Amino acid sequence: MWWPSTVIGAGAGFAVASIPGALLGALLGQAMDRRLRLQDWDDVRERLGGRPTLRDEELLFVLLGRLAKSDGRVAEAHIHQARQEMSQLDLGEPARLRAIAAFNRGKAGKDRLGHYLRRIAEQPHGAEGTLRACWRMAWADGKAGHHERELLLNWGRQLGMSRVQVQALSQEYEPRRSTVSSDAMTYVAALRLLGVEADSDAERIKQAYRRLVSRHHPDKLVGSGASEARVREATERTRELHQAYALVRKRRGF
Repeated sequence: MWWPSTVIGAGAGFAVASIPGALLGALLGQAMDRRLRLQDWDDVRERLGGRPTLRDEELLFVLLGRLAKSDGRVAEAHIHQARQEMSQLDLGEPARLRAIAAFNRGKAGKDRLGHYLRRIAEQPHGAEGTLRACWRMAWADGKAGHHERELLLNWGRQLGMSRVQVQALSQEYEPRRSTVSSDAMTYVAALRLLGVEADSDAERIKQAYRRLVSRHHPDKLVGSGASEARVREATERTRELHQAYALVRKRRGF
């Protein structure tokens, strides 16, 4: 890896004092690269553009933020999924605040992410772990739209994964089709599923929805030895909760 400040320092040092100068310049440049977290020339361009270089854990939440916003509106389910990812990573308060800032940065969609993704691809299991988290976000609201799929296929390519591999990961998180279609779910059935009354205020409905999704989310079963059938059941239950909440929000106008 040719770190930018290291290369510049070595070249400048050589011009001034031949080989000894090159060695000293490289050492000073390397110290600057580490301090500023510059690993390639794309990092330099980010800095010159006034955007701080992303840490690996921040990159994940930038990706999640971009996915959440890709269809124009960030849903409550997307925000909940971002919280789930923070919980799974067991982030402390400073790291959690950085993750929230990175998620919001991702929603703006201004970062060029190719060089960051190529860096992640060099880490053991980095590509697969990143894409799994991204598919969880894409399916968080029960559907993965065209823009989300295109983003994930593009990111997968930059992570060194084939189209088939990326789509195979999608199928692991895709909600199974419910026996009750979204059109068939009634307002009364949605209220019953959320465990609220018709006269419940918006805040109580939101709290009930968040509590139920947190309880039933399939990611809580990861690493627990749960059967595939149980994971599938949890996935379907979560999808129905998203569907019920969306119907109630639309009817109540909040």
